[in-house]
Amino acid sequence: MPKTANAPELLKISALARRSGVPAATIKHYLREGLFPGEQVKTSRNVADYDPALVERVKAIKELQRTRFLPLRVIKGVLEGKPGDDADETTAEAIAHALDELASQSVRTRAQLVAAGMPEAQLDYFCALGVVTPDRSTGEERYVGDDLAMLQTLGAARRAGLSEEMLPIEILEPYVRALREVVRTELRIFREGVVPRAGDRLGELVGAGAKLSERLIVLLRRKMLLPTLRQMIAEHEKDAAPESSARPARSSTTPVHRPERGSTPPAPPKHTRPRKGPRRSA
Repeated sequence: MPKTANAPELLKISALARRSGVPAATIKHYLREGLFPGEQVKTSRNVADYDPALVERVKAIKELQRTRFLPLRVIKGVLEGKPGDDADETTAEAIAHALDELASQSVRTRAQLVAAGMPEAQLDYFCALGVVTPDRSTGEERYVGDDLAMLQTLGAARRAGLSEEMLPIEILEPYVRALREVVRTELRIFREGVVPRAGDRLGELVGAGAKLSERLIVLLRRKMLLPTLRQMIAEHEKDAAPESSARPARSSTTPVHRPERGSTPPAPPKHTRPRKGPRRSA
């Protein structure tokens, strides 16, 4: 496309990345999401030049992501003067951002985990259960963040002496069921209590709440461990007690009747003498 006399000098993506401080790969992602309407000038099929005005736009997008944790779809509406009203999408984006900050950045491949002692059958079981989700974007099965931390925790349990017989991998199923209900309760509280009242601070408050609620759940579990254990022990002892100990023992002797105070005592039994027969004559 020919340049006019008043047209600004277009930028290559490397120059746009340098001026905006945002990596070229991120800028390409913004492009795919439709965040640069009408301001991109294509010069060929595989190469694109960019209007210098996009520098400020890219900075604004990154700032909205960093400070308000807005998803790109909502950011697009904000830049076009149509504030996003998709609260659930904003909530999901904010939670994802908070989880990324909490998660470790360590990476292990499947081969590395198996070489370290993780049985392949157990790894497949965890994937089928949905406890871990491998990343296959690079063509190699990798485990990152919380998924890797969970697998490493299970491996540490085995090294500590908690064998397969003591804690089989199937114990994760009741954990998953119970925690799913906890998570549903947490999200319902967020959607009913925080989302309608957060306004423009929705992303910020959801992100903070996601971190604080995780700490709260851990602390509540610690608080409940010993009292719950004592309750379970008491219930077990009650169930194990013999039936005879729960009933009063019956006395083998005849109970003694004691009249109530103020009542007339029963009359003693009369002793009758045997009747004498007719006197015999001598």
